[in-house]
Amino acid sequence: MGKRGAAGNFYAALFGAVTPFCSCSSIPIFLGFLEAGIPLGVTFSFLITSPLINEYLVILMLGFFGWKITLLYVVSGVLIGVVSGLILGRMNLDQYLVADLIEKRGNDIKEELFPAFTGRLKFGWDEAVSIAKKIWLWVLVGVGIGAAIHNYIPQEMIQKIISKTGIFSVPIATILGVPMYGSCAAIVPIAVVLFQKGIPLGTALAFMMAVAALSLPEAIMLRRAMRLQLIFIFFGITTLAIIVTGYLFNFLQNILI
Repeated sequence: MGKRGAAGNFYAALFGAVTPFCSCSSIPIFLGFLEAGIPLGVTFSFLITSPLINEYLVILMLGFFGWKITLLYVVSGVLIGVVSGLILGRMNLDQYLVADLIEKRGNDIKEELFPAFTGRLKFGWDEAVSIAKKIWLWVLVGVGIGAAIHNYIPQEMIQKIISKTGIFSVPIATILGVPMYGSCAAIVPIAVVLFQKGIPLGTALAFMMAVAALSLPEAIMLRRAMRLQLIFIFFGITTLAIIVTGYLFNFLQNILI
């Protein structure tokens, strides 16, 4: 995944798609990638795609929406990760990373060889401990807030708001979903209910994507690794990509259903 260009972003997005993590659980791996010197845009491709797509979400969506919508959702999720990562990577945003957490970045890291399994195991353990020591307080705060709001989705209120916004329902649904926090398994049934009650398909899926990919606990944990400017840029670009995807699903709804 250290490859630069679209190939690196694509592989990172695919890796994110097969990892069964929520937006917060992906952060330690994301930070490990940063410390290893992987380009920032590539690491963001993983961070975006990991909570958007996973195996049990695909199974749930197949049962609720059928294979055409599920396939397009998976392709769209990977594209969101790749395109957003490419944009973020080309904006030269490394200056907004916290220096002590990514102290190896920008240096020539010599490849270390570990012929013995025990050597590789020790190196991995040391790296994990090093990252944990640096982020434990932010994880504790993020997890605390996440535990308080996890899977709390005021479904009826959201439905009333979205149903009255017309053409602006996609951005409104996305913005409403960003501060919330929930697992894909919990959000898919809610998206189904919204759709069954007359909310357009793309609007319901945009809300689901926003809840899964972006959250307040995630932003708190990321604050340990980056300045607020970068967090806002990351959330803004990802939100915009989700909105575009929502409109695409709405446009194709008659074909997909």
